[in-house]
Amino acid sequence: MINTSTYIALRDLDLFIASGLVILNAILSLLLGLGVARQMLIAAVRMVVQLAVMALVLVALFRHATPALTALTCLVMLVFAGYEISNRQARPLAGWWTWGLSTGAVFLSGTAVSLLALTTQIHAEPWWDPRYALPLLGMIVGNTMNGISQSLNALTSQAYGDRLAIEARLALGGTRWQALQPAIRAAARAGLMGIINSMASSGLVFIPGMMAGQLLTGVPPMDAARYQILIMFLIAGGTGLGTVIAIILGALRLTDDRHRLRLERLQVRTKL
Repeated sequence: MINTSTYIALRDLDLFIASGLVILNAILSLLLGLGVARQMLIAAVRMVVQLAVMALVLVALFRHATPALTALTCLVMLVFAGYEISNRQARPLAGWWTWGLSTGAVFLSGTAVSLLALTTQIHAEPWWDPRYALPLLGMIVGNTMNGISQSLNALTSQAYGDRLAIEARLALGGTRWQALQPAIRAAARAGLMGIINSMASSGLVFIPGMMAGQLLTGVPPMDAARYQILIMFLIAGGTGLGTVIAIILGALRLTDDRHRLRLERLQVRTKL
C-alpha cells in the first residue's frame, strides 16, 4: 500500500519557480536565433491548461464513475491523439486521411493493449474504473502516438524521396509491397526506436516517470519497479501494434490496386 505520510504536496509557488526553466529555454532560443521560443511558451501554457482541465474532469469522473463516461473520455483522448499525429507530418496524406488513419491505428492498438492489461494484469474492479483505465490508456496512447507519428512521417518522406526507385521496381513487375519495402522498413525502425531506447536506458540512465512518481508517494522500490516494467511492456506492445497498423494503412493509401505509386495523395506542409 502507498505510504501517504511521505506524500509531498506541491504549491503553486513551486510550479511557478519551475516554470522559470521553460522561460530560460525561450530566452536562449531568442539569443541563439532558434525560432522556437514562441512555440515553447505556447506549448507550456497549453500543457498547464490541459492538465488542469484533465484534473477537473478526473475529479468529476471519480465521483460519478460510469462505463459510458469512461468510454467517452477515452474516445476524446484517442481522437485528439490522432489529431496530434496528423499535425506532425511533413507530407501528410491529403484530406482527412492522415487524421483518420492515425486515429484508427492509435484506437486499435491503444484500446487492445489497455483492455488486456485491465482484465489480466491490473485486475481493476470494475475493469472500467477511470482511476485505472484513464491513466493506463493515457500512458500507452501517449507513447504509441509518438511511434505512429514518426513511422508515418518516415514512410511518406522516404516514399517521396525514393519515388524514382519505387517507380522502377513497379515497372519491373514488383508489387506495391516489394516496391515500398525499403520505405516500410525505415518507417518501422523510426517508429520503434523510441521505445527501444527507453527500455534500454530505463533504470540505468533514468528512472521512468511512473516509477519516480510512485517512489515520491512512498511505494516500496521493488513494487514501483514491477509496475514500471509492466507499463514499459504495455507501451512497447501498443507502439509496435500501432506502428504496424499505421504503416500498412499508409502504404495502401500511397498506392492503388493496380500497384501504382500515388504521390498526388500527399500534400506538403511548409511549417510543422
